[in-house]
Amino acid sequence: MAGLLLLCAASGLLLAAVAAIPPPEEAARMARFVLHSCDWGALATLSAQEGLRGRPFANIFSLSDGPPGPRGGSGVPYLYLTDMEISVQDLEINSNASLTVSLAQTPYCRKHKYDPQNPLCAHIIFTGSVVKVNDSEANIAKKALFTRHPEMESWPKDHNWFFAKFNITNIWVLDYFGGLKIVTPEEYYSVKP
Repeated sequence: MAGLLLLCAASGLLLAAVAAIPPPEEAARMARFVLHSCDWGALATLSAQEGLRGRPFANIFSLSDGPPGPRGGSGVPYLYLTDMEISVQDLEINSNASLTVSLAQTPYCRKHKYDPQNPLCAHIIFTGSVVKVNDSEANIAKKALFTRHPEMESWPKDHNWFFAKFNITNIWVLDYFGGLKIVTPEEYYSVKP
């Protein structure tokens, strides 16, 4: 029951945060805001699977850049992974990937009646690589993920779960009409959502 109350409170904070969307001219802040507002994203890898080898393959993953709330995000997308997952097997061959997150998963776009493909329903595309976190960063990743996804703590231990992060090298923001905006990782990490 306490976990459910915590999750409801966190959802309330997230909804309040989504109401204060950054203006389109602040693309770096928008990128941080959208990532922090999202609990999952579409991760695309180059498949290593028989019959799909070398082709793009997208899959949904739960993620977090920190506990919900207006000041909780680090900007680093953390993931909880197992080698048993086919996209993770792809990453073991080639760690390069892209990650897309969208306000379509929040109440914001529904409230404004924006289709997920409408640029006003902001989405961010990150490219980079997925890497295991080191021991010193594992506690940060654990807190970030388990506060948003408490179910993860009870996932089967024999699946050898590990914490990873998306190492961002490029960022594209689509949050308004007129095309994509490019944000550097330096710009991205220098602002708060």
